[in-house]
Amino acid sequence: MLIAPEPGEYGEFYSAYVALVRGEPDIEIALERQLIPLQILKNLTPQQAAFRYEDGKWSVKQVMGHMADAERIFAYRLLRVARADQTPLPGFDENSFVEHANFDDRTPSSLALELAAARQATLELVRGLDGSVMTRRSTINNAPATARALVFILAGHFAHHLSILRDRYRLQV
Repeated sequence: MLIAPEPGEYGEFYSAYVALVRGEPDIEIALERQLIPLQILKNLTPQQAAFRYEDGKWSVKQVMGHMADAERIFAYRLLRVARADQTPLPGFDENSFVEHANFDDRTPSSLALELAAARQATLELVRGLDGSVMTRRSTINNAPATARALVFILAGHFAHHLSILRDRYRLQV
């Protein structure tokens, strides 16, 4: 079982994500359980999927696309750290990613399937890592990052956006 990372294992920016899942008894099961709401997102009506809770905010489909993009980026970071790559990794501009994607032109089903596939790949990566690599450390976005911190950040980021979809977009996920 993977224990939660200590604050020095990740940048301060990620502390809110880690806090969302710090109490999970088994982070791997938590990652797997997060796939369940995708069944609901897959079946959204066009009106629900296009909804923005405020002018200038992302649509539900854009949030889903962002979640898939971030899943891939965080998993790539995890792979690099787990493989003992010490090359510092940059941050990414999530707004630019969303702006230059075509998420609003896609169906909720397509986006949910993509997100599920990205998460399934992440799960297989995590399952393939033994405990000895989880404390490996590198630098991401000018801050420290261990492999185990990245696993918790992945789960926390996903939980954060599910919460936003529930609270601001009024979806039952």
